[in-house]
Amino acid sequence: MNPRSPSEAKLPRMERLARLPVFFTLTGKRVALAGGTAAAAWKAELLSAAGADVDVFACEVSDELVSLASDPPGGTVVIHLQGWQPDDLRGAALAIGAISNDDEASRFAAAARDVGVPVNIIDNPAFCDFSFGSIVNRSPLVIGISTDGAAPVFAQAIRAKLEAMIPLGFARWAEAAQRWREAVKSSGLAFSARRVFWQMFTATALTEPDREPAQADYDRIFAETQHESNTIGVGSVTLVGAGPGDPELLTLRAVRALQSADVILIDDLVAPAILDFARREAKKMMVGKTGFAPSCRQDEINALMVSLAKAGRRVVRLKGGDPMIFGRAGEEIEACRKARVAVEVVPGISAAQGAASRLGVSLTHRKLARRIQYVTAHGADGKLPTDIDWTSIADPVTTTAVYMPKRSLAALAATAQAHGLPKNTPAIAVVAATRPEQEIIAGTIADIASRLDAATPGQPVLVMIGRAFAGVAPQSVIAGLDPPIHPSSQEDGCADQARA
Repeated sequence: MNPRSPSEAKLPRMERLARLPVFFTLTGKRVALAGGTAAAAWKAELLSAAGADVDVFACEVSDELVSLASDPPGGTVVIHLQGWQPDDLRGAALAIGAISNDDEASRFAAAARDVGVPVNIIDNPAFCDFSFGSIVNRSPLVIGISTDGAAPVFAQAIRAKLEAMIPLGFARWAEAAQRWREAVKSSGLAFSARRVFWQMFTATALTEPDREPAQADYDRIFAETQHESNTIGVGSVTLVGAGPGDPELLTLRAVRALQSADVILIDDLVAPAILDFARREAKKMMVGKTGFAPSCRQDEINALMVSLAKAGRRVVRLKGGDPMIFGRAGEEIEACRKARVAVEVVPGISAAQGAASRLGVSLTHRKLARRIQYVTAHGADGKLPTDIDWTSIADPVTTTAVYMPKRSLAALAATAQAHGLPKNTPAIAVVAATRPEQEIIAGTIADIASRLDAATPGQPVLVMIGRAFAGVAPQSVIAGLDPPIHPSSQEDGCADQARA
């Protein structure tokens, strides 16, 4: 097998954006608005709230506009009882038209563009340079939602959901961030320490969103940052479990580690979507170890990890599933400790747990299994390991999760049957567990290898064996399976006492 060297990750480009989300600074700037309808009044209120001075041009105006002009939320709203003219748009920051006639809308849009002013025609995307979208207002925290005009009601529904999720108190914390930003910037803290300050600030805001931030909060966070800064520049390694694939199965601690990393060393089995949670500025390197394909040597990965940490980097070693389950975590932890590099582990959802959750199967159903075991079908030489405890594999009350089984599954199944595992024992192969392309191949221990070979999956595979999967395997292939094991009288004791 040819060795492979660590290489910078070639991450996928950003997916196409229907609209570029931008936020205009309008304080003290003029906006020209043509039309006097209720829709025009709503846009004028929005623009005034953003600090704009709004000139409204209309021969007739709604009561809403008259009321708004007398009591605007921010910038002025001035009504000109006349139709718009091209010169009215000159020098404006934006031009907004509440215009229902397409011919007039076309003239308005052309006049705005002639003088270099971005234009929006309300509810008529064909004439628009930009759109407003739905807004969640926790100013200075503002969230805009757009469907590119395709489904405004859908955008409103998303906004309603976000409104319910985001505490109103976040506005106060965002205001505090505005007040404190300059003080933090001029405090003399290094850039990395300032980042730590804002991480601590964010953690406090998320924990206590509904109380008013005070100067005491700034003083405490700043003092903690100064204390932490003594260790900034001292590198560390964090082994992070990325889970089986679904990004929503990441733990909060894993997300925090990814967002604070300087360098991320990535396994081939990590789903690309996981990296959406990573800090954008972090350097990302592929250090994949793939069975029967060119792989990075473990000693080379260890050396890279240690050298980066000793250079003061915060290194995240990102692994599929849980790093402590067939992830060579022991070797990497040992290498860090030997080099006196700080190392910690963030566990992840294992492939077996993820697969079981999608199957809706309890791995330790008390009527069907007494224990669960994880085994690897891939030894150091790429073959079936010779030191597997075949008695435990053949135990009818055991659920077995087999990792890396593609090449040696047939040999494992044959040996297990030779040691007494019934040929009709259910066996399930789960390909790309928890990912959108997940595939389930159901059979028995006697035929699961041939079924998997016929499917020729190119994604990670996990095979799970045991009676717990009788409800997943086709009933026709498990006919004659011994009756389920019944709970012991000891386990039923609580129910007996309740009946008594």
